[in-house]
Amino acid sequence: MTPFKPNRLTVALVAAGLSSVVYAAEPAEGTEAAAEQADTEVIEVRGIRRSLTAAQAEKMDNSSIVEAISAEDIGKLPDNSIAESLARLPGLTTQRLNGRANVVSVRGLAPDFTTATLNGREQVTVNENRGVEFDQYPSELINGAVVYKTPDATVTAQAIGGTIDLQTVRPLAHGQRTVVVNGRYEVNDMDQLNPDVDDDGYRFSLSYIDQFLDDTLGLAIGLSSMSSPSQFERTHIWGYPEYEGNLVMGGYKPYVQSSELQRDGVMAVIEYAPNDRFHTVLDLFYTDFADNYSLRGAEIPLQWSAAQLDPNSIVVEDGLITEGSFSGVKPVLRNDYEDRDADLAAIGWNLEYNFSDLWRGEADLSYSKASSRTFSLESYAGIGRGYDEGLQDTFGFAMTSEGARFSNNTNYADPALVQLGNPQGWGFANGIQDGFINDIDLEDELSAVRLSAARIIESGALSEVEFGVNHTDRSKDKVYNAAYLQLKNDAATTVPSEYLLSPVNLDFIGIGDLLSYDSRGLYGSGDFYNEFDALKLDAWRQTKSWTVDEAVTTLYTKLDILTEVGEMPLKGNVGAQAVYTDQSSDGFGTLVDENGQIQVVPLSGGSDYWEFLPSLNLSLEVANDQYVRLGIARTLARARMDQMNASLELSYNAENVDETDIENSPWGGSGGNPELEPWMAWQYDLSYENYFSSSSYFAVALYYKDLENYIYQQQTIGDFSGIPVSGPEPALREGYVSIWQNGEGGYIWGGEVTLSVTGDVVHDALSGFGFSVNYSYTDSEVQEGPDTEPLDLPGLSEDVVNASFYYEDYGFQARLSARYRSEFLGEVSGLSLARDKRFVEAETIVDAQIGYDFSGSGIPALEGLTLLAQVLNLTDEPFMTYENEDTRLVRDYQSYGRTFLVGGSYTF
Repeated sequence: MTPFKPNRLTVALVAAGLSSVVYAAEPAEGTEAAAEQADTEVIEVRGIRRSLTAAQAEKMDNSSIVEAISAEDIGKLPDNSIAESLARLPGLTTQRLNGRANVVSVRGLAPDFTTATLNGREQVTVNENRGVEFDQYPSELINGAVVYKTPDATVTAQAIGGTIDLQTVRPLAHGQRTVVVNGRYEVNDMDQLNPDVDDDGYRFSLSYIDQFLDDTLGLAIGLSSMSSPSQFERTHIWGYPEYEGNLVMGGYKPYVQSSELQRDGVMAVIEYAPNDRFHTVLDLFYTDFADNYSLRGAEIPLQWSAAQLDPNSIVVEDGLITEGSFSGVKPVLRNDYEDRDADLAAIGWNLEYNFSDLWRGEADLSYSKASSRTFSLESYAGIGRGYDEGLQDTFGFAMTSEGARFSNNTNYADPALVQLGNPQGWGFANGIQDGFINDIDLEDELSAVRLSAARIIESGALSEVEFGVNHTDRSKDKVYNAAYLQLKNDAATTVPSEYLLSPVNLDFIGIGDLLSYDSRGLYGSGDFYNEFDALKLDAWRQTKSWTVDEAVTTLYTKLDILTEVGEMPLKGNVGAQAVYTDQSSDGFGTLVDENGQIQVVPLSGGSDYWEFLPSLNLSLEVANDQYVRLGIARTLARARMDQMNASLELSYNAENVDETDIENSPWGGSGGNPELEPWMAWQYDLSYENYFSSSSYFAVALYYKDLENYIYQQQTIGDFSGIPVSGPEPALREGYVSIWQNGEGGYIWGGEVTLSVTGDVVHDALSGFGFSVNYSYTDSEVQEGPDTEPLDLPGLSEDVVNASFYYEDYGFQARLSARYRSEFLGEVSGLSLARDKRFVEAETIVDAQIGYDFSGSGIPALEGLTLLAQVLNLTDEPFMTYENEDTRLVRDYQSYGRTFLVGGSYTF
C-alpha cells in the first residue's frame, strides 16, 4: 500500500482545474473509492483567494522548498507586474528602474546568482549579463511562477540564489473555453515633466483558451499591448571632494526625466493528448519592447571645476559643508534622450510518451533569442561656448535630505541667452565636446535539447527513478560604438525656433525654468553636429565589444522517495548532476603606443571544466498538513558574461623596455577573464510549514549557504606575446593584469517567517478578510583575503518585510500591500552606460487597489465583468543612493510620484 495521501486542498484544486501540477497516482478501484471521489466537495474560488489557494497548493505539495504565485484569473496576476508579485514572496526583493520593479534578488543574492526560466527552460536576456529583466515579460501572459529555493537534480538551470520559473497556462488542464479581455488606463500624478513624452498610457490584453477533439487538443492564445509612462525628478551629486578639511559637493546634476515603456507580446500554447500514453505541448512566446526616455536638466560643476567657494558663506556640520555659495559657475544644460529597443522570442516543444505502465520518456527542444539596441544622445547648451565666454553665475546652496536646493541669478530658459555648445569647454582630441553618443547592440541566442526517461518503482521506499541529459548552446554578442559630437561651425549656436519646446521646470531644486529643445530633431537633421569616432580616440572603449560562447552538458539522475517514518508520510528525492562546461570568448586588446597611436589586436580565450552537484530534498508530514522539510545541495551560479569576456585594455611603458624584473615590467592591463569559473556553494535548508486551511498557513525557514569561492578583480601575470610594439623588442613579454578571478568564499545565512491567514480561521463573520505577512533576515561574510574587510554583497538587504491586507466578499475587493527592504548595494547606470554600484537607502513601497466583480450582482448582462482601480507607490517613496555608507552623502535622489490605473476585465 502506498502512503501517498492527496490532501483536501489538492483534491479540490485538481477538480476545479486550478492546479497546474500533474500527480501520478493509481486509478481508484471499486465503488467505495468512486463514491469517495463523488462526495468530494469542490468549492469554486475567485480573485485574490483563487491566487492564494493555487499558490499555496503548489508550495504544499512540492518536495522542494519553493514559493509560488498564481494568477487571480486568466490574464491577471495579483500585482501590476511579475517582478512586483515575486517581490512579495518570502526572501525575495526587487530593485526599481525608472520607478518600476525590474530585477529580482533571492535570499540576499543579486540577480547574478538567480536563474529565470519560462516553462522550465532557461531564458536569454536583453542586457550584457544573465539577470532577467522581468518587465520584459507581460504579466497578462503569465499564469504563475514557482521559485525553487532548493533545487532537485532535474532543475538543470539552477543557481545559488534560486531558480524562478515563469509558467504559461496549460489549456487541457484549464478544462473549459475561456475568453478574457483586460483593459486599463494609467496616469502619473507628476504630470508631464517633459513636453515631448505623454504622461498617460494604457494596458490591453486578450486571452483565449479552448479545447477540441473531445478535449484532446487544447489551444491558448494571449495578446498583450501596453504603453506605460513614468515621470520623475532626479538629482545626482558627482561626489564629495575636500575643501579645507571638510567635504563639499563636487558638482550637481538635477534632471526631469519622462519615459515611456511600450511593449507588445504574444503567447501561444498548443497541447495535444490523444490518449493516456502520448502528450505534447508547443509553447511560443514573443515580446517587442521599447523603453524610451527624454531627460532635461543641467550639470552644475562646483568644487570640481573653476568655480570658487566663498569661505565666508559656508556652514559646516560634522565635517560636511551644508550651506555655501559658489561664484564663477557655468551650468551645462542637457537635452538628452535614450531609445532602448528589444525583442525576445522563445519556442519550446515538449513530447512525453508512456512506453508502459512503468516506463515513460520525454524530449524537450527549445530555442530563444533576444536582440536589443540602446542609443543615447547627450546634447549640451549654455551661456557661451567655453568657460571664458559668456556670463558666469553665482549659486547659493543648502544641503537637504533630498540632495540640495539652490538659488541663482540667471534665466536659463531665455533662447536668446542660452545657445547650443559646451559652456565648460570640455575637450577631446579634436576640440570641444558639444555632445556625445553611446550606441550598444546586444544579441543573445540559446538552443537546448533535453532527453530523459523515468521508471516507476512498485515497492520499497523509492517510487520512481529519472535520468537524462540536457545540452545548451549559448552565445552573447556585444557591439559598442560611441561618438563625440561637435558643432559644425565650431561656435555657440542659437537653437532654431522650429526645434524649441516648452521650458522644463526645476523648481524642485530651486532653479526654475530651463531651455528645452528637440535634440532628436537637431541630431537627426544632420545640420548641426560633426561626429568623431570615440573608439579611435579612447582605447578603452574598444574593449567594450566582445562575444562569449558557452556549451553546457548536464547529466542527471533523480530518485523519488515515497515512504513512511513510523506513521508519518515521507516524500522527497535524492539525485545528482554532472555538469560539463566549455566556454570561450573573443574580444580586443587595445594599446596606446609611445607615439600615441591606438593599436588593436584580437584576443580570445576559454576553458572547460566539470562540476558535480548532488542534492537531497525530504518532506516529512509530522502531523496532518504539517511538514518539516530538509534540503541539501551543491549549487553553482555562472559568472557574469561581461566578466567572462576576453577584452583587455593594455598599457606599455617604453621607458622600461630593458627591465627584466616583473615588478618593473613595461606591460600592464585590465579587463575580463574567459577562463572564469562559476560561483560554487553548498546550501542547507530547513523549514517547518503548517497549513491550517486552504489559503492559510504558517512557515518558518532557516538556510545557510557555504560559498566555496567568490569572484573578485585581482592581479595576475599576463602573457603579452604577439602584441606589436614600435622600437626595440622589450626584455619582458609578461606583466601584471587586473582581471576577474575566482577567490576566497564565505557564507550567507538567514531565516524567513511567513503567516498567511483568511478571516474564517478566526470567525465565519470575518470570512471576507485576510492578510499575509512575511519577514526575512539575511547576513553574510565574504572576504577577498584572510586580512581583508568583509565585502558588501550586491542586492543583499539585511531585513525584508512584505505585508498584504485584503477584503473580498459580495463581489467587492480591496487590498493594501507594502514591501520594505533595508539598505543594500545596488546597481545604477554610470559613465557610458556601464553599471555602477552604490548603496541604496531603505525603502517602503505601498500599493492599493479596489474592485468589484459583477458575477454575483444578479445582473445577467454584467456577468463576467470586473472593474478595478489601483494606486502604485501610494506614498511616493523615493529611490536614494549615498556614498561611503553615510546617508548624508546623497549621490542619487529620484522621486517617481504615484501611478493611478483604472480599468476592468470581461470574461466570456
